[in-house]
Amino acid sequence: MAQAGLGAREFVRRERAQCSATLNGTRQMTLCLSEADVRRVLPMADLIGAMEGVLAAFSAGAVVQPVRPVVEIGPASFFAAMPGLVREPAAMGAKLVTVMGANQARGLPTHRASILLLDAETGALLALMDGRLITEMRTAAVSAVSVKHMARADADVLAILGSGVQARSHFTALSLVRGFREVRAWSPTAAHLRAFAGECGVRACEGAEAAVAGAGVIVLATDSTTPAIADGWVAEGAHVISVGACRPSHREMDPALVARARVVVDARASAFQESGDIVMGLAEGRFGREHVTAELGEIVAGRAVGRASDREITVFKGLGLAVEDLAAARLVLERARARGIGVEIDLGG
Repeated sequence: MAQAGLGAREFVRRERAQCSATLNGTRQMTLCLSEADVRRVLPMADLIGAMEGVLAAFSAGAVVQPVRPVVEIGPASFFAAMPGLVREPAAMGAKLVTVMGANQARGLPTHRASILLLDAETGALLALMDGRLITEMRTAAVSAVSVKHMARADADVLAILGSGVQARSHFTALSLVRGFREVRAWSPTAAHLRAFAGECGVRACEGAEAAVAGAGVIVLATDSTTPAIADGWVAEGAHVISVGACRPSHREMDPALVARARVVVDARASAFQESGDIVMGLAEGRFGREHVTAELGEIVAGRAVGRASDREITVFKGLGLAVEDLAAARLVLERARARGIGVEIDLGG
């Protein structure tokens, strides 16, 4: 029977902690955190700062991260493992992610993920947490870093193509680093577009071209495998963010736009292997590998420039890095522990 005044969940947590005591001290417990737990402790403003730091560390070679292995399941479905190690502050572990395109018709999330955070000294499993929300948030936080360092200072019109979770997350994150006087959106799914516009107070447009015309910052948060934006729609000086099309056979941008823009990526190794916007452009002879001018972390650290002139079009192609997830997970774990959030379990390790 639970002790008086103790909830069942807290009672179980304490009992498990007591049972795990050994002659050498307390055995390492694993903290389990749900999506709701993550949401409670991970504000977007803090995450943007954390992403700046880990991007700089990545490009300085201060992390260990292979290009993610991918298991192809079907035309719009795959499973990927994303291991990594951030040396300082220490964060080691992996994200397991699935993309299931058919889930959209089922009314289920197309992207699911779980993050395992390990002790970098002992290898013990410190935490198991939902990774779907972290993926959603850190993707937009990295895009916000690109806006800080690559968009024109006077860019005050934001266009978002897409109306899903990434559209909402990008609206939130980018609004923290720029004061946009106007935000426009377009999506091929009218009902989703109306819901997004009503929820976030953005202007719904009748077409992608109308949304993009004259915008200083353009976000492509689509699931399109063919270009969702035409070169001629993009105004001089615009900053384009592409976070979709993460397979080598998929394109989200007009190849002519990629060829004439200053292109920056989160990781060269990933971009040359995973990004169809880059891979196919190289194969077609539209540009060479040097056309990818920098990694975003190099720009954050001041070792490369994000923009050469106000007239230049800049493109940030974000594919997502394991170390971004691990840095976010470490922040979540620290704050969850401090606030007593989550459920601890003993896995016997």
